[in-house]
Amino acid sequence: MSLRGNSNILPVYKRRRTENIQAGSVMGEGKPTAYSPSSSSSSSHVSRFWSSALRTKTLASSSPSDSSIRTLSGDALVRRLGLFDLILIGVGASVGAGIFVVTGTVARDAGPGVTISFILAGASCVLNALCYAELASRFPAVVGGAYLYTYTAFNELTAFLVFAQLMLDYHIGAASIARSLASYVVAVLELFPFFKENIPSWIGHGGEEFLGGALSINILAPILLVLLTIVLCRGVGESSAVNCFMTVTKVVIVLFVIIVGAFKVDVSNWSPFAPNGFKAILTGATVVFFAYVGFDAVANSAEESKRPQRDLPIGIMGSLLVCVVLYIGVCLVITGMVPYKLLGEDAPLAEAFTSKGLKYVSILISIGAVAGLTTTLLVGLYVQSRLYLGLGRDGLLPSLFARVHPKYHTPVHSQIWVGIVASILAGLFNIHALSHILSVGSLVCWRLTSVYNILKFLIISYLSFAITSLGSCNYQSHHVYSSLGFRGKKELAC
Repeated sequence: MSLRGNSNILPVYKRRRTENIQAGSVMGEGKPTAYSPSSSSSSSHVSRFWSSALRTKTLASSSPSDSSIRTLSGDALVRRLGLFDLILIGVGASVGAGIFVVTGTVARDAGPGVTISFILAGASCVLNALCYAELASRFPAVVGGAYLYTYTAFNELTAFLVFAQLMLDYHIGAASIARSLASYVVAVLELFPFFKENIPSWIGHGGEEFLGGALSINILAPILLVLLTIVLCRGVGESSAVNCFMTVTKVVIVLFVIIVGAFKVDVSNWSPFAPNGFKAILTGATVVFFAYVGFDAVANSAEESKRPQRDLPIGIMGSLLVCVVLYIGVCLVITGMVPYKLLGEDAPLAEAFTSKGLKYVSILISIGAVAGLTTTLLVGLYVQSRLYLGLGRDGLLPSLFARVHPKYHTPVHSQIWVGIVASILAGLFNIHALSHILSVGSLVCWRLTSVYNILKFLIISYLSFAITSLGSCNYQSHHVYSSLGFRGKKELAC
């Protein structure tokens, strides 16, 4: 499909920003003003800043049959991701090594009631996932996710702040996960006698600290990031294949752990079920809530999904439900195998199996942790590059970020930038303290996505009432309606 045929379905990108700057127009006034020396005054600069900051993205209707979206370089992201790929992206982003650790650490306080904590947290995430699924099914199939939804519902400034918060989370998170992955890789290598106690700390275990801990050298973490960046630059098909293999490996190991552990469960360990009361269960729910962060990554795959309007909502909900089932299964097994008071702090699940004489399962858990962290890191780097691509198209970042490689059909410049930032953070700094502020951006995005759905419901209810009263759909109501991301008037009873 030609660029001309696709131009009517896209958000207005940098072209609109260039036209506004050249005309010196102010959003909302409707008439461009000629440039004059006085426009360089501070008030004029402030006026132009606010006119840009407070404008929203106008979306035209899109069709699921559109096969490609053109970027500034004239090349397209390709639609190669099917429904199964999208579900694995969500599961890969959500289930990391934490499934083997967080379940046990929270159980030390909540007891067997940690299962209820995961159910409550999962239920709250399902509600937000429904908001994402609703918007993913109605918006044009382009990159952006929560940033795109915020830009359309609120304004450019809010959308950029959402992007900044997400990038803070993703950059620090990628560095933190890379260090954890390096540590687990070294732990697996040390299972072999040749490597045991022969790998220095500056290669993978923690890091060699300098300047009172301000610098912490780690060599393996940047190497792993470079390898994953190369895979992501090669194409979405290649990266999806790696994610598929690693995620399936991880899920199989988790299911094996659940099945083997089920034969070692002593139901008497489940009593009392909530030893510290319901308050401890609620507190545990607020902690394990972040174990589900990742399903929103599916929304950023819209432009590379084969059937986005159908597959994105199913992928978002399907990946989240898979995570809920896996977490609940691990919780029931770990609290049934060992009394909750005897669970370890660092590796509770591995220690539980070791205490039952199943040390080989501990080795599988380490391999599962490597697979889990690899998929989490891979998907995190993937999502970051697509967000940079979206802002590059909108003119909020240099056009370099909006370019797509003509052969590999990936945003190579954005991907390399993301890899460089993560490699510097992971290789030189101890980001453990900063990792405590992670997920702030995700919480903000989830909140804004939910608010947008509420606003949309209120506006549509008002329009439905107005149309019922007037008996027809006028131009203004249809313009407002279509700007909310709907594909046609048929979705409104009129």
